[in-house]
Amino acid sequence: MSSYLEIRRFRDDQIIWVSRNHLQLNQLHDEIIQRVISVSVKQTEKNYGSLPCPFTFFMMGSAGRYEQSVWSDQDHGIIYQQQGNTISDYFLALGKEISHGLKLAGYEYCDGDVMASNPLWCKSFSEWRQQLENWSNNSNWECIRHLLIFIDGRALYGEASFLENLKMEVYQTIHKENLFKKVLNNTLYLKKSIGVLGQILVETHGPHTGSLNIKEKALFPYVNAIRLLALKGNILETSTISRLEKLSEIELPSNNRELYKQQFLKLLSFRLSLSKPDNYENSHYLPISTLSKKQKEEVKEILKNGVALYRYVKNSIEKEDY
Repeated sequence: MSSYLEIRRFRDDQIIWVSRNHLQLNQLHDEIIQRVISVSVKQTEKNYGSLPCPFTFFMMGSAGRYEQSVWSDQDHGIIYQQQGNTISDYFLALGKEISHGLKLAGYEYCDGDVMASNPLWCKSFSEWRQQLENWSNNSNWECIRHLLIFIDGRALYGEASFLENLKMEVYQTIHKENLFKKVLNNTLYLKKSIGVLGQILVETHGPHTGSLNIKEKALFPYVNAIRLLALKGNILETSTISRLEKLSEIELPSNNRELYKQQFLKLLSFRLSLSKPDNYENSHYLPISTLSKKQKEEVKEILKNGVALYRYVKNSIEKEDY
């Protein structure tokens, strides 16, 4: 495919066939994004000459965790091998081209500007190493947030070892500097999902009145808790399911691992089958009135287990003497 609009047509043709299957859907997203990058590289080489050195393009956020819904925004970065002003300019131009291409292919720009078009997320290997070290040393709320975003990174194009090597260094630093409580505090606030009468707490005003915010109230407790346990266990996988499967008995007993795995998979399935994913915003909300009594009970169970998992992780980190 030679243009972003051709890729967009491919996306629109294919996505209907996989919109109810989480695994196939995320495989399709990967294929679409890789096609965009290929076109972007060719366009950048046409405008600025051949690639000056090897690089890797990596996804973060839900794409990094292999947990995208039908619609998704952009969270990505670039690591290139060599340092230099002209090299920096080249890869920033590539980052902007990829961001533009992804927008045309159906992926909204990231509100927080976590994109390879932003110099903060497009650096040489040595500059990335220094930046990650600075984030670890400063370890204020924003720096820890950036580290957590980076930890969910997954290489999708180019030299994957650049990303893996940097991630291993970040893990080592988090252990060495005992940053677990700071990581916990960064993800501590959970929005209440079940009321005192056992009802699902929905949005009370705005366009999503009567709907459950799946992202904040259902997904985040699982994602944040399992990421913390993966950090403790030095597990470099990025998807919540892969992280769960790799955890040891010490981090989380196997019977609990299986329960949370099934609950999370069911949650991802509900998000695809019960929400109205006609755009990025709507894909985060589940209209409760459309659910059967059985489905409501299943959603409640998922929410309760998510809170229980997060409390377990919170307690285990708070009681350990890091």
